[in-house]
Amino acid sequence: MADPHFEELREETAEAVCEDELISVYTGLIHEDGRHEYYFGNDTGEAAELRETAAIQLGMMLRVLADRSDSSIDEIADLATERAEEIRLQ
Repeated sequence: MADPHFEELREETAEAVCEDELISVYTGLIHEDGRHEYYFGNDTGEAAELRETAAIQLGMMLRVLADRSDSSIDEIADLATERAEEIRLQ
């Protein structure tokens, strides 16, 4: 495994998802065989609340990915937009 802390992160994530006071959850899994799974849910009542919670999640992910990959936020966002257009939701 390339990242020795990955297993610890998986355990922390699983534990955090079980917390009671969450209002928004997104987990995207990419398997070694290329298979993708998405879990996205929000305990929000209005479209504006959904947009805001989703935008916060996207912003957090963009920030982390840009920092860890030595890329700009715009580069990551452009690549993510390309991939999002390719993804077929089931």
